Amino acid sequence: MSVKSRAIRMQSHGSADVLEWVDVPLTEPGPNEVRVRHHALGINYIDIYFRTGLYPQTLPGGLGQEASGVVEAVGTEVQHLKVGDRVAYATNLPGSYAEHRTLDAAHVCVLPHDISFETGAAMMLKGLTAQYLLLKCKPVEGLKTGDQVLFHAAAGGVGLLACQWARSLGYELIGTAGSNDKCELARQYGAAHTINYRTQNFVEEVKRITQGHGVKVVYDSVGKDTWEGSLDCLRPFGLMVSFGNSSGAVPPFAPGVLGPKGSLYVTRQTLFTHLRTRASTQEMADALFEVVRKGQVHIPITRTYKMEQLREAHVALEYRQTTGCLVVTLD
Repeated sequence: MSVKSRAIRMQSHGSADVLEWVDVPLTEPGPNEVRVRHHALGINYIDIYFRTGLYPQTLPGGLGQEASGVVEAVGTEVQHLKVGDRVAYATNLPGSYAEHRTLDAAHVCVLPHDISFETGAAMMLKGLTAQYLLLKCKPVEGLKTGDQVLFHAAAGGVGLLACQWARSLGYELIGTAGSNDKCELARQYGAAHTINYRTQNFVEEVKRITQGHGVKVVYDSVGKDTWEGSLDCLRPFGLMVSFGNSSGAVPPFAPGVLGPKGSLYVTRQTLFTHLRTRASTQEMADALFEVVRKGQVHIPITRTYKMEQLREAHVALEYRQTTGCLVVTLD
């Protein structure tokens, strides 16, 4: 007898209207897989990239890259999980918008009992992203207490976690956001300075805050709209970390411009390069769980939805009407 699960599927790329709530076949785990009954799902801007076709995938296809729940079945080769474990995961293969899911066990981690399913679902993709940005993407001269960094979209899901984590590390984070309310929220979560990029020139403000020196690192998920200005915010030998493109892809540029601007470094990062092994996934998850359990990083769930409201959630996220983390609850 075939087993099915309710899940979001899309037959074509496009607006939020392409999302459909349907029955899909549910497979038994292979040797290195687990089946999870989801309790909560995270919603992220990368889901919009897959929905619109900016990031390609085979259609019909699913969406969603993080969730939490309980293990229902375990493949024969899986050693770190057992039936009944509370778990959370972030994966590079879309499909977490579902009641149940069978997936590779490598990215699935046991969720500590003092972290709720909602928090677990909200924090994996964004929290692990903040982790690798702040702890692994460092300038050639390193980062130390008191160093200044610039973080774009500081009131977003990743941004609010980064504000807190940077403060716990002793960094002076300068955050940009698109409204005064969002700037205030970023300050509440640990940003030392904020800039409303709609009413202020963020390059001039960064130079003012840093007394003309510039920052050691720029962390940028915005892309096209902030690229040129971000390079101008860096001090000599500074590092430009591009990890998203919510305003559009960064256009091609000549590497020769980096020399006159201060012999700058540029990198384009993706989370799943860092999560390429089971060991690295667990190491990064452990670091995330630790700062959350210690209260150094609070996961700001600002809105919860039901699965039937996912179109509404996508519209709000796409048009930058949200802050913090968005979660779908299935209980």
